[in-house]
Amino acid sequence: MTQITIYHNPACGTSRNTLALIRNTGIEPQVVHYLETPPDRETLVALIAAMGIPVRELLRKKGTPYAELNLDDTAWTDAQLIDFMLQHPSLINRPVVVTPIGTRLCRPSEAVLDILPLPQLGPFTKEDGEVVIDEQGRRVR
Repeated sequence: MTQITIYHNPACGTSRNTLALIRNTGIEPQVVHYLETPPDRETLVALIAAMGIPVRELLRKKGTPYAELNLDDTAWTDAQLIDFMLQHPSLINRPVVVTPIGTRLCRPSEAVLDILPLPQLGPFTKEDGEVVIDEQGRRVR
């Protein structure tokens, strides 16, 4: 069985849609509720490296202490930004998905389709009504 992990926030629509797209392949992923059980430093660093993105790209601004901590200041080092994410897991943008094909910050949720090892089993429509997979199993956009 293929192992997929999603760092998930059930209060986030994008995260819920991403989880549903994974499940639409017939795979039940390992779901990490990262606000309750945040990754440790080694895991967070490894995720960022696997995604190939700058640390700042993983920072979430909306609904977090980003502004209060003045995290837009370019003087903060990557290590310091990671420290902030470890202290305040809400600063970690979501959802992050790990599959055998790759690791990705899945914003928008359909970005997960590029790293899923199995096709979608049926049509899929996001919570907001946007069709992602049509009746013929084709990606709409």
